[in-house]
Amino acid sequence: MRPAAALVLAIAFSLSAPAGAKTLRWSSQGDYLTADPHAQNEGLNNLVNDEIFERLTGRDRQLRIVPALAASWEQTAPTLWRFHLRKGVVFHDGAPLTAGDVVFSIERAQLPSSNFKVFASPIGKARRIDDLTVEIDTGKPTPAAIFLENVNSVRIMNRAWCEKHGAMKPQDYKTGEETYASRAANGTGPYMLVKRDAEVATVLRKFPRWWGLAEGRFEGNVDEIVYRPIKSDATRMAALLSGEIDFVLDPPLQDLPRLAANPQMRVVEGPENRVIFLVMDQERDELKYSNVKGRNPFKDLRVREALYMAIDIEGIRRQVMRGKSMPTGSMIPSPVAAFPELEPRLFPFDPDRARKLLAEAGYPDGFEIGMDCPNNRYLNDERICTAIAGMFAKVGVAVKLNAIPRAQFFPKVDNFDITMHLYGWGGAATDPGFTLTPVIHGRAGGGKGDFNSGRYKDEALDALIDAVERELDPAKRSAMMLEAFRRVREQVYTIPLHRQVIPWAERANVHTVHRPDNVLEALWVRID
Repeated sequence: MRPAAALVLAIAFSLSAPAGAKTLRWSSQGDYLTADPHAQNEGLNNLVNDEIFERLTGRDRQLRIVPALAASWEQTAPTLWRFHLRKGVVFHDGAPLTAGDVVFSIERAQLPSSNFKVFASPIGKARRIDDLTVEIDTGKPTPAAIFLENVNSVRIMNRAWCEKHGAMKPQDYKTGEETYASRAANGTGPYMLVKRDAEVATVLRKFPRWWGLAEGRFEGNVDEIVYRPIKSDATRMAALLSGEIDFVLDPPLQDLPRLAANPQMRVVEGPENRVIFLVMDQERDELKYSNVKGRNPFKDLRVREALYMAIDIEGIRRQVMRGKSMPTGSMIPSPVAAFPELEPRLFPFDPDRARKLLAEAGYPDGFEIGMDCPNNRYLNDERICTAIAGMFAKVGVAVKLNAIPRAQFFPKVDNFDITMHLYGWGGAATDPGFTLTPVIHGRAGGGKGDFNSGRYKDEALDALIDAVERELDPAKRSAMMLEAFRRVREQVYTIPLHRQVIPWAERANVHTVHRPDNVLEALWVRID
């Protein structure tokens, strides 16, 4: 082990647990980015923050929405919802949860610096009825399933704590802003943030006053969580095999057969609700990272089709992903909610046709582009980008690959400092509308199109997505969503690659529950 890696391990293990406590020590390749629950919508970051903060609603093992901070709710009118908060819920500093905290949190998540405003803004206007009752006016009739999914995106903070620490607005993560709330936290969740040491360790401890204890929601026996980012695959897996850590969220695919054969280890896996795809800058008149001057090749449909045809998706599945991917032609994260007619790839792998299309578009000799890729976020992300760069080269498109940690990658994307990049979208919500509005819609303010980093503009598509948001008839809404995704597909606004099949690796004495949103729920973990 290199001295730097050994130092990381030594520092992390100096964070000792109380006597007799069960400690879950786990790792993946990237770090926990921020403790501000409204600042960065990213999978690992959300996973850690969900141990600290809660929402009005929660998720069960099948990802169904269940009561959490709200004991119940009802729709009282076409645009009005009423939520009844649990009695006796307190924040980690002992302050009681009130309706004022809920109203504040929804309004905070709707602010410009929030990375969750695309979900929080459609919630509408929240107001306090009394200390334990919140009413929300959606402003327009909204499908109940979508409204509740939006509500489920907002983690609840304590207003007084935010006022005291100057955290009334979400941290602006994309600008590199640091705030008190990015380093410290005060939630109502089952675990408290004890220590956040960037790139070293994050430590959480069981909250003894958590309301769920009395209701039997604490089904596991984990008293303390120590999360350590370990970028090196070899170092991370050595720590697991030696017993220094208990669980790895992202074991290297090449190690899975060896782990499965080891009686001291267990591999669990399943498809994730996440689609991996390529994004092309279709907004600039001249690409930022390219040798093409005076025009943007990605604005030409023939170029986008050519790049699609240049990708050998089956080769990526076999050689890069080692079978742990499900190639798709759809932009819908959940295979359960996908439209079957959109699942086959739009174009076959055809480099000869790709070269002809590039020539027809005016690039007989190809061109050069920059491609950004995270190297510690998605399964084999850098290797995927390396493989695609090689495939593009065979049709004349030279790629300068920039593979960087997710802490640098996401601000770069959020600031549109890109020409082409790899991206992933998914999570617990399975409704296809949760991709249309944030990722497919043009950038229109209020969160719409916040994650459309290709910045293409299609007024007809936007109007269709807006109509989906208002349509209450399930059959009509489904037909409209199909039409929207079909248009995205035919215009090649993005290049979908595959859905991930996520493996977890754990010690044999550790028992976890694998969910399609790739969330490790510590409440359900039991350590023998």
